[in-house]
Amino acid sequence: MGYRVAVVGATGAVGREMMTILEEVKFPISEIYAVASRKSMGIEISFGTKTLKCQDIEQFDFSKVDIVLMSAGGDVSKAWSEKIGALGPIVIDNSSAWRMHPEVPLIVPEVNPDAVWDAKKKNIIANPNCSTIQMVTVLKPLHDAAQIKRVVVSTYQSVAGAGKAGMDELWDQTKAIYGMGDKEPKKFTKQIAFNVIPHIDVFMEDGYTKEEWKMIVETHKILDPTIDVVPTCVRVPVFVGHSESINIEFESPMDEHLAREILREAPGVAVVDKRENGGYISPIECVGEFDTFVSRIRNDTTVPHGISLWCVSDNLRKGAALNAVQIAQLLDERGVIAAVAA
Repeated sequence: MGYRVAVVGATGAVGREMMTILEEVKFPISEIYAVASRKSMGIEISFGTKTLKCQDIEQFDFSKVDIVLMSAGGDVSKAWSEKIGALGPIVIDNSSAWRMHPEVPLIVPEVNPDAVWDAKKKNIIANPNCSTIQMVTVLKPLHDAAQIKRVVVSTYQSVAGAGKAGMDELWDQTKAIYGMGDKEPKKFTKQIAFNVIPHIDVFMEDGYTKEEWKMIVETHKILDPTIDVVPTCVRVPVFVGHSESINIEFESPMDEHLAREILREAPGVAVVDKRENGGYISPIECVGEFDTFVSRIRNDTTVPHGISLWCVSDNLRKGAALNAVQIAQLLDERGVIAAVAA
């Protein structure tokens, strides 16, 4: 028994990671298809011991699959997700296209798994923004224990969040510092090598960027609309792995000892918190891992009930591909869809 799965955007970094994780977690698959735009048709994609040839999205018959993992960008998702859903499969979309649609659930399995039952409304499930996913994974168990009142978060987001072009630009600019490449910004608004840029996505009228707005509204939809969220999103010269410094104010008593105890038992969270040199996790150490890592848990002495912490996560995994695969696992575990005979 297994599912017929199509990965759309299979030639991109996240699409390839989806393929890798589906194999790693041994998701029950009877058939798998790599799908992308016509220009990628015929490109070979590895899936375990198999080699798949990429198929053209315009010609692919989506009625023959059960689950579509969509990682082809917002424009492609807007054009295709509803059409695909109308043919029967459930689309798990990694773009921002459907996240705030009232009939589309926005899901982090460790946080709001029951929302998976809303998938049948449009046969679309939205995967949240990478920076939101790791934050709400950490906030959820703390919020259950002592209602969160306010969150102030500063992100340190890797260039992988901007795709291959972002990663190439950091590489080229780093070489250019030593006279071996082009250091002119193309993908980013300023030089990213040996620099940080407090600007991700477009600016909005209130002075926040769209990336910051996403963290606010997505946290409200996934976790609780009463939580005040104040984000500052920053791009940093790290290839893969997002980091966040989070300050949390609670309605009722919470301290570092209780927070540490709660987070040690939380699904999808790993605590590495020693008050010594190297007793914390940095982004380079989280690459390839499933968990969101939490360090530097400490009391905020400026408010009655507050803590501060540091968290890191592989943004190509938990921030994108892994969360999408975990949603597919949730569909299976909850019986929202049923496997077919191989």
